[in-house]
Amino acid sequence: MTLIHTLRRHKTALIRAALLAALIVLVKATILAPPKVTTVRVERRDLTARVYGNGTVEAKEVVGVSSKVTGRIVSLHADQGDRVRRGQILARLENDEYAAQLGQAEAGVSRAAAGQSLEAATLAKARANLELAERNAARYRNLADRNLVSRQEAEQYETAWRLAREEEARSSAALEAARMESAAGRAARGVARSRLDDTVIRAPRDGIIVSRDLEKGAVVSPGQSIFTLADPAVVWVRAHVDESQLAGVAVGREAAISLRSAPERAMQGRVARVGMESDRVTEELAVDVAFAAPPPAFRLGEQSDVLITVGAKRGVPSLPAAALTSHEGKRGVWTVLEGRLRFKPVQVGIEDRQGVTEILSGLAGAEPVVLPTPTQAKKFRDGMKVRVSP
Repeated sequence: MTLIHTLRRHKTALIRAALLAALIVLVKATILAPPKVTTVRVERRDLTARVYGNGTVEAKEVVGVSSKVTGRIVSLHADQGDRVRRGQILARLENDEYAAQLGQAEAGVSRAAAGQSLEAATLAKARANLELAERNAARYRNLADRNLVSRQEAEQYETAWRLAREEEARSSAALEAARMESAAGRAARGVARSRLDDTVIRAPRDGIIVSRDLEKGAVVSPGQSIFTLADPAVVWVRAHVDESQLAGVAVGREAAISLRSAPERAMQGRVARVGMESDRVTEELAVDVAFAAPPPAFRLGEQSDVLITVGAKRGVPSLPAAALTSHEGKRGVWTVLEGRLRFKPVQVGIEDRQGVTEILSGLAGAEPVVLPTPTQAKKFRDGMKVRVSP
């Protein structure tokens, strides 16, 4: 029994030793083994750096087409989406009252003209009488001086001359008043005609009707918008760009515009204006990107995406941006030399939307560059052993 027991004890010890050895081998092969890393190499690529912005379609010039007079809309001759020309009739208002006012003004002008003619005739007669009275007064004054007529008789002609002067002055004033009344009548007629004309609503400029704000039968007040008209020649996307991405964004930069209604179609544009004040909450700046050609159809306020080109280079050395990291305050990459990590500072250029960055200097070009995971990058040390994944 003692021998059997001893053999069993030895067998158990051997099994334990084998398990311990296997565990040690496993630990060395996993926990204590150098970490595996994925590497990439510098490649030459064509890079285009773009800045993203999101915004809405806006028109630089939007005007409301309104009425100058109060009236009921009796007809509409345009709808949203219509292209209109300057002076084109868009709507008509009820005009009976304004037509009657014009008729009254026309009658007033006729009365004033007749009154002016009458006063002109009266003045002509008064001037003829004045001329005769003046001649008579002079003749009788001469006769009285020669004692051929009495002084009393001569004074009667002097009095007649004075009265004729007063009558001529009154007639002249009456004619001037008649002329003023006639002018006032013509002005009133002009106002009445203008009011009547204002019942016809016309397009103030060429453009596109982006909204029809009132319908037939509605009563419109002065200044109330009936249509909203936009100039299609200057339509842009007011995009909001993060402050951190503004480097290189300038007037004239090319851009691609995608409307939410047609995301598969990219339209060409250019930066037309860059804002001067950022939003203090969102930390974004407004950048207006104008369409290179007016879109055939657009909706003001439609959500849109823009990609502004801030740089483009062909055949430049590049790496995935994920390979870049910081070490001891320097920006660079980890390379593998004879199984050990070596940090190399690099200078970078533009970066495209796919996360590829231009490498300006710092690498020879042939060395393997580590593409670390976020957790690996924190643990890397210069000279650390690593295994390159096949």
